[in-house]
Amino acid sequence: MNKAQTALIAALRPRLGDKGIVTDPALIAPWEIDWRRRFQGHAPAILAPADTAEVQAVLRAAAEHRVPLVPQGGNSSMVGGATPPQDGSALILSTRRMNRIRRIDAGAGMAVVEAGVILADLHAATEVEGRRFPLTLGAKGNATVGGLVSTNAGGTQVLRFGTMRGLTLGVEAVLPDGTLYDGLSALKKDNRGYDLGQLLIGAEGTLGIVTAAALRLAPAIVAHATAWVGLADPAAGLALLRRLQAASDMIESFEILPAESLAAAVAHLPGARPPLSGHHPWHVLIEAVTGDPTADPAGMLEARLAEALEEGLVSDAIIAASDTQAHAFWLLRHSLSDAERALGPAVQHDIAVPVETMPRFMIEAAAACDARFPGTHASGFGHLGDGNIHFHVRAAPGTDRERFYAEDAATITRFVHDLVMAAGGTISAEHGIGQMKRDELVRLSPERVAAIRAIKTALDPHGLFNPGKLVACA
Repeated sequence: MNKAQTALIAALRPRLGDKGIVTDPALIAPWEIDWRRRFQGHAPAILAPADTAEVQAVLRAAAEHRVPLVPQGGNSSMVGGATPPQDGSALILSTRRMNRIRRIDAGAGMAVVEAGVILADLHAATEVEGRRFPLTLGAKGNATVGGLVSTNAGGTQVLRFGTMRGLTLGVEAVLPDGTLYDGLSALKKDNRGYDLGQLLIGAEGTLGIVTAAALRLAPAIVAHATAWVGLADPAAGLALLRRLQAASDMIESFEILPAESLAAAVAHLPGARPPLSGHHPWHVLIEAVTGDPTADPAGMLEARLAEALEEGLVSDAIIAASDTQAHAFWLLRHSLSDAERALGPAVQHDIAVPVETMPRFMIEAAAACDARFPGTHASGFGHLGDGNIHFHVRAAPGTDRERFYAEDAATITRFVHDLVMAAGGTISAEHGIGQMKRDELVRLSPERVAAIRAIKTALDPHGLFNPGKLVACA
């Protein structure tokens, strides 16, 4: 711990107490490595304020002593966005103690919650009030609201409700000088210049610390239906999606995955089995929901899927007969990242292309990677309705993990990202830039980086907030 960090902790100890300052290396260690175990950092201490006023105190002291801070919620970043630098120059600022649900207004369809609230806990709290927060993802048991806001998270319900940017009505945040930005009033009209709240959404903690958010809620689900469908290719999947959307506004999720990804998930999960018999090159998982007690999502799916089967658009389909079976379907989908990670080293890309070109891209990009890098194998799964593909390039069997990441990963990533940009897409769909994609963002979007850097420098002139993530200070 350097002198500035020691002085900062001494100044904050009377305010934060023992619960708010962690210096035991054994307790810090789990928070120094990212979820994918690709980035290992070091932080001499964790600062854990209990409320917004304590965050202000921390930031004022950090500004005074010029100590960099790495904001961290559930530490579920997929791009190393919450991992401290290796040199120990930054402290972790944890929002996990700030876990109060301040208010749920069922009538207004809004919840005001603090940054450390875990997504699964928010789901449970809103359900009690007859509402729901319509965003979910595999890390819902770890991901926190502050992290979701700061990374503009997506998930499996973007098709109907959009990302966190669309679900966030307002934010409360502390800026680098300790100033409080209170934007929780959720005004529908406010034309006072730049929307600072929207600027903070997706900023990855580089412009301020999100301490609370006002979130849009949806009506509780009164009926739902989950279907698993086998088909020949992604083009058939998109045709099916368009048909279902034309017939109903109840389609909430439409996930596509190749047979090999399903096989990996089945092998990874004890007792799991494929939802359909026989071989199907591609699969889609469909969720239809309604808050209208007179609507029938199961009946709608059954009728439309029967038509698709008769016409040969799909090869087989099953509608879950119970919540248990529906949960088993979704467990397969949510286990894909863990299952594929268990197969060995891979370069994983969170990308998006225009929806209408996604079916062709999934097949052609995989073939291009296989041809360019002999011995590797590429495939993708994702959210067909919004163009988001989780595109993985696995190393050849027997490849040394460390050598693969050190020597091959960057070349593979550049190749994939060039394909994405040529298709009019983006190199980051829902995971953010973090440190994993920072250099690629500079290479592919220098004008965007210049604008981001200008904003960053204006609000954080000393570069103390989440150093090394999203953009490097000039």
